[in-house]
Parts: sequence; C-alpha cells; structure tokens
Amino acid sequence: MQAHAGVMHDRPTAMREAISRHLRALELERGVSPHTLRAYAGDLATLADFCEQQGVADDPAAWDLELLRDWVWQQNAANLAPSTLARRTSSVRGFTAWLARTGVTVADAGVRLRAPRGERRLPRVLTRNQVDDLLDGLEARSAGDDAVALRDRAMVELLYASALRVSELVGLDLGDVDDARRVVRVLGKGAKERIVPFGLPAQRALRAYLDRGRPALLAAAGTDDQRDHAGLFVGARGRRISTRAVYALVAGLLIDLPGSGPAGPHTFRHSAATHLLDGGADLRAVQEILGHASLGTTQMYTHVSSERLAAVYRTAHPRA
Repeated sequence: MQAHAGVMHDRPTAMREAISRHLRALELERGVSPHTLRAYAGDLATLADFCEQQGVADDPAAWDLELLRDWVWQQNAANLAPSTLARRTSSVRGFTAWLARTGVTVADAGVRLRAPRGERRLPRVLTRNQVDDLLDGLEARSAGDDAVALRDRAMVELLYASALRVSELVGLDLGDVDDARRVVRVLGKGAKERIVPFGLPAQRALRAYLDRGRPALLAAAGTDDQRDHAGLFVGARGRRISTRAVYALVAGLLIDLPGSGPAGPHTFRHSAATHLLDGGADLRAVQEILGHASLGTTQMYTHVSSERLAAVYRTAHPRA
C-alpha cells in the first residue's frame, strides 16, 4: 500500500540510515566523543527533517546543492545564532563528503555550501588583573584547608595555566600529572594526546589539593568503590567531578566581572591563549598547547589580541 504524505514510515528513511552510519564511522574511525556525536546528530537531524518535508529523504540523487541551500535558507529563517548556523552547515558538509566517499551519492553536494556570514563574535577574554584577582581570591579561600576550596583553586589554576578544555580537565587521572617536570598529559579531541606545561602557582595549588584536599574528599565520601579513584579531581561523593560542576564553579566566579560572552571554563582557555600571544609566544607553540589541529583555529586569538590593543588605544590615547 502506498504511503500518504505526512504519514510516518515504518522504517527509517535512507537519509536517516545514512546519518546513523556516518555517526558510527565518526565514532569508530575518528574517535569522536559522545558529546560531539550528539551535536552532529542534532545538526543532521534538521537536514533529515527537511528532506522528509520535501519528500526526498529516500532519494540520494535529490540531495544536491540546491536542496542543501534551501535547507540553509530554512535554518537561517529560524533566526539561529550565526555560530549555530555555521556549525550546522559544517556538520552537513562533513556528512555530504562522507556520502560521496562511500558511494551513497555520485558527488559531494556540500563542497560549495556556505552559511550566511554573521557578525564575528570574539571569545570572552579576561584581563591579566582579573585573572590574578580571581586566583588570589581562590587562594585566600583555600587557606583554611577546606577540601572543596583546595580543589576549586587547583582546577582553575590548571584551566588557566595549561589552557585546558573542561572535558580535558575532568578527564585527567592522577598519573597524568608529572609534578617533577611540571607537565600534564592531556587526551584531547579525537583521542589525540599532548603534553602541556603548567607553572609554579598551579604546581603549588595541585600539591595542596593532592596532599590535603583530595584525601579529605575521598574520606568524607566514605566509599569503597575504587573504580573512579583514578580521577584527579573528585566531587563530594568521591567520584570524578562532572563538567557541570566545573561550569557552575566558573559561572559563579565570573558573574560579577564586566564583559560579554559565555561565562564558562573556556573563558580561561581563551584568556590563556590570548595572554600567551600578548606575551610574545610563537603562534605554532600556542597551537601545540591548545591542541588545535589547524593553525587557522589558533589564529583567532591574534584577532582577539589586536582587538584588545585597539580597545586600549581608543581608551587611553588622547587623539584616538
């Protein structure tokens, strides 16, 4: 019996089946994290929905550039943030490249697909004085040997010192910290490992946390479950701390500071990268510290530095 328009199919469409295979390939071949896979799945679901609305979800021959541009127009009409639209377009380009590579389609229809240009938004960056004030405040808070305060100070010191992603921070194990060499072994995006240095203030904070904070947190938790005890940073229950807890901590620290943009752990990563470049660090060295696959991604921070310089000039120069 022929299916009527608007009636759900008993099986997934060819588009949705292809998306599922693409996501499995990303997971198995490239080691993409579950969080990133969920983001890809959400982005590509909007394309599957659109193809079903157009009645072409089972016709790979119809998945051409014109169809993709119509999808972009629909997404743009939904008043999405430019960054969201750019990310969704990038996800679709990766998918169409996979379709062509695996023979599902004859050609890569998305190779010339572009999102409409939106206003460029620079990441939020703290000044050096703001970072110093925050870290001094955390040090004062931890002076009484409160276990949580010791942990929070060590986490923020390491976020800034090594320019870590929050996922990298919470994924650290005890064995990843080399105190003698002052480096930390990080597992970044795509399961790529890198070695990142940290400075003396972070070393002091880590030592205080490992000597007095972490043992107290584990003792207070009273758990015999050893499975999660390898985690460097632990929560009140003695298990590896969650990204949500780190976000909550950083949001609380940044809430009263001036500046626009997201108030999350990435603020310390952005700030560290910008301060390194401001201090004369080589761009490729900063790329290695951040774990960027492309130097072009790191170059964003040169724009941040120049914007900050221009802002200082406009504020301070009498003829600005």
